[in-house]
Amino acid sequence: MPWVILLASAVLEAVWATALGASDGLSRPVPTVAFLVALAASMVGLSVASASIPIGTAYAVWTGVGAALTVTWAITVGGESSSAAKVLLLGGIVVAVLGLRFVGRQGDGPDAP
Repeated sequence: MPWVILLASAVLEAVWATALGASDGLSRPVPTVAFLVALAASMVGLSVASASIPIGTAYAVWTGVGAALTVTWAITVGGESSSAAKVLLLGGIVVAVLGLRFVGRQGDGPDAP
């Protein structure tokens, strides 16, 4: 369950990052409220997940997934250009996150099976 919470929190990170960009310097009320709510929920999720997942791993997964989703969304809606190199590098982030998930199982820490 901590990994599900962490991934949901990472999705919320992408939401708040996107809302921050749309808020025009926090001057537009709806994106600003979306930013603040998603930011708070994302931080709570990271905090809850880090009670069971080592913070270094949790933070790397949270930022990696959040960043990859933010860029993917920006490409999808036309706010950012796409290239083969960018897609390859985003795939590398996803592979690294998956690697962290499964390497963590080999240790005897709190996220071991």
